[in-house]
Amino acid sequence: MKLIPITSLVLLSLGILPAVQADTSTKPLTLTDIMHFESLEKPVIADKGQVIAVESAPDRGDSHVIVKNVLSQQSYQIAGGSDPLVSHDGRFVAVVVKPSLLTRETSDAKAKKKLKSDMVLLDTQTGTQTRFERVKEFVFSDDGKHLAMWFEADEESKKDAEPKASEKLAEAGTQTPAKADKPKVDKFDQGRRFTLLSLDGQTQRIDVEQVTGYVFDKASRRLALAVNDIANKQHQLQLVDLHTHQKTVAFDSPSQQVGALALAKNGRWLAFTQGKDSELPYGRSYQLSLVDLQSGKISKTPESPEWKLNRYTSLSFSLDSERLFFGRVPEVSQQLSLQKITEEKDLFNADIVTGQRGLKVWHGDDPRIKPHEIKQYEDEQKRTYLAVLHLGSNNVVQLGDKTVPDVTISQHKRFMLASSDLPYRKMATWAGFYQDYYLVDINTGSKVPFLTQQPSDAEPSLSGNGKYVAYYQQGNVYLYDIAEAHRTNLTRSLKVSFADEDHDYPSSAPGYGFGPWLKDDAGFLVYDKYDVWQFNTESKAGFALTAGKGRTQKIQYRLEGLVDNPDEPTELAYNATVLLHGYSDKTKADGFYQATLGAAGVKTLMQGEYKLTVLGRSKDADTIVFSKERFDLFPDLYTANYSAPQNAGKQTDLDKQRQAFNWSKAELVHWTNGDGKPLDGVLIKPTNYQAGQRVPVLVYYYRFMTDRLHAFPQMNINHRPNFAWYINNGYAVFLPDIRFEIGYPGASSVQALTSGVQKLIEMGIADPDAIGLQGHSWSGYQTAFAITQTKMFKAAVAGAPVSNMTSAYSGIRHGTGIARQFQYETGQSRIGASLFAAPQKYIENSPVFYADRIQTPLMIMFGDKDDAVPWEQGVEMYLAMRRAGKDVVFLQYEDEPHHLKKYPNKLDYSIRMMQYFDHYLKGKPAPEWLSKGEAYVEYKADDE
Repeated sequence: MKLIPITSLVLLSLGILPAVQADTSTKPLTLTDIMHFESLEKPVIADKGQVIAVESAPDRGDSHVIVKNVLSQQSYQIAGGSDPLVSHDGRFVAVVVKPSLLTRETSDAKAKKKLKSDMVLLDTQTGTQTRFERVKEFVFSDDGKHLAMWFEADEESKKDAEPKASEKLAEAGTQTPAKADKPKVDKFDQGRRFTLLSLDGQTQRIDVEQVTGYVFDKASRRLALAVNDIANKQHQLQLVDLHTHQKTVAFDSPSQQVGALALAKNGRWLAFTQGKDSELPYGRSYQLSLVDLQSGKISKTPESPEWKLNRYTSLSFSLDSERLFFGRVPEVSQQLSLQKITEEKDLFNADIVTGQRGLKVWHGDDPRIKPHEIKQYEDEQKRTYLAVLHLGSNNVVQLGDKTVPDVTISQHKRFMLASSDLPYRKMATWAGFYQDYYLVDINTGSKVPFLTQQPSDAEPSLSGNGKYVAYYQQGNVYLYDIAEAHRTNLTRSLKVSFADEDHDYPSSAPGYGFGPWLKDDAGFLVYDKYDVWQFNTESKAGFALTAGKGRTQKIQYRLEGLVDNPDEPTELAYNATVLLHGYSDKTKADGFYQATLGAAGVKTLMQGEYKLTVLGRSKDADTIVFSKERFDLFPDLYTANYSAPQNAGKQTDLDKQRQAFNWSKAELVHWTNGDGKPLDGVLIKPTNYQAGQRVPVLVYYYRFMTDRLHAFPQMNINHRPNFAWYINNGYAVFLPDIRFEIGYPGASSVQALTSGVQKLIEMGIADPDAIGLQGHSWSGYQTAFAITQTKMFKAAVAGAPVSNMTSAYSGIRHGTGIARQFQYETGQSRIGASLFAAPQKYIENSPVFYADRIQTPLMIMFGDKDDAVPWEQGVEMYLAMRRAGKDVVFLQYEDEPHHLKKYPNKLDYSIRMMQYFDHYLKGKPAPEWLSKGEAYVEYKADDE
């Protein structure tokens, strides 16, 4: 198919002046440029803060890793690298190196399966790069002096894999005893080659075969290896002393497969599981054993007739090395298998024949509907229920069970948080997701419920010493005193709402979340829309740490740059100085601020017309990494001291890419909605726009969009229009905010869209005869609905739209298997009632019922494996418009989910979308696929 060239010229015969003028210093942006444009991903910083590494990846092509010493400014690049890890002191950086895109694209399906990733190790002092092939995973020890590499399993040659004639005879019962006795090894039990590298200047290297698991201790004293060789009847638990590199065997057995491993931080304990290698791993029962590394003595932990360990049991010690957490299950059984027909009589055995049926029984009282149950099946098979071994008393306490299945592991010594969604699994179909919360005593296993039917997005927060729980409920913040079993509403007397003030869903408004706790459980931080509040747990009094400036100045303050360590939750000192991120509701710009706990007030460190994003903080230093961006400023990386981000140093310079092209700036637009309420939007004019010109406008939206005012545009090709490409081709891009009314999502969206576009027309920017509308998913629905209510838009593109709420209501989200009913009753679709309680609202908000009113050409796009919206919704809209004789085209991308994943499809959709708008908004000739359609053809497969 020949594609029409895309240019930035506008037909003068339509009375539209050209919006783009030549600029000798820059060039227009093309699709090829977008493919090559690099973005920064997955930045990491050394624990000591002096080295950062970040993946620089083009939209299409091979990535590389940039490594920078922030002190010396020495930098390196690792070609083909991704997913960097940095050692503790920053001396070494290890990255994944995947097969090149060209290699992947030129390999057939069979060859692709054999492609594996390598690993490259960079020495940041010497610049030396060492490549290791076929590395499955790698990790540094916590002190950064050792690197563990676990390799891909060796590939068995076809010659070796295919059984010889003698082996085939053995399978049939003929005598070949040597081959018949060779044990089969399940993939789960297969060992792989393992290498330990010393990085402290020595050339020490330890290689071990048949490793199935490994773990460093947190103090970097030892490495434990599970070595399992079923074929040679050798199972060992090996220990490597990381100081002397001496290797010892802590456990040796000819038949006991070594499973999970854990090492205590204090260096005394090694825990592992073991089970008979003669049993298939799925149904293998394991025993938990403990090695006293001081004496070398191995002891088995007490067994329970009610609880067993299986292949999914994981082990972890508390940081004080006093407790061992592990998972158990009520029973361990082999995976079910269907009976097979092996002889004549089996053909007529009803049990055997019906046993091969393909049937799923949907019962009205099932806790989960069957598709959701199926999606959750694998997770449920892997589910274990948390137990704890108290090492001092050798006492095992079961913490989780089938009634309260979910227990959160923490470092608390008395209580842990536990939860259960079991009572609400059925009602989740239409009402959303809820949990009951419990406090479980880790010494006895007893559970005390303290919070029932809590929305799943409102998780309570347990204090550091386990004395209190803070939680949000119905607009207020509560403190629960565990010892006294007493709860206090901390915010009742405050004249501030802690509920989401922008919540426009038919459900209870959520809160804004919690900040960290103070040391010794003295207090905690919590957010309203704008301010940070500090509450005292003894006096129960609270005050606005940000002195109410957030609300008066309309700045949303939040703590930033806290050390992210899941093993040790952040607890702040009473007088700690903290970094705040501030987002202005007025200017949509960001700033960094400073506050001191215990004293109300905010100090400005830096603020401006840009967007700031904190990306990480070093664990053992006060160095933060953040990005600063605008629409016309690439989000390069900066590093700074936690207390002085205004003195940051710039560490990358990818903005050079943008500077080579025509670009524009984003500006804020204000207008009054039809209901008299103020609304905002982002306007991006075409590059080199001349005042007074009226230009075609592309409207892109979802809900709130103005927080993108200072965001650099996503430089990739996907299901969204690329803003930079459109402004380079003479379009203005408009991103309006949408505020919804419950029960009338369609009408409220149309009101916001039309009033916003009218503002651009009044400003003299928008050509009223060249307004395009594009949306995907929820905004795809809004797009399909909008064109049934107004003829303001001259062309529209709707990706994955719901077109008929009456049929979509009882549909299924195929990605998760959950029903869609809750979305309409309490969620995004905002109807607020069931289909049978308010059928007219479902009809009123469904574009398919008004297809005969449409005067706007519509292009619908769906992937026919959409895992969120049933793609038949697109078919309904297409057929309704087709029947009504309307201008409609439907793009069905094969084997694609809700968002296009295959690059050829993303590129194709982007090209067709531009051609579509160019035709209807600029008057360019229609491409043949648009004017005549495309006949169905089948292509010869590569392997035929």
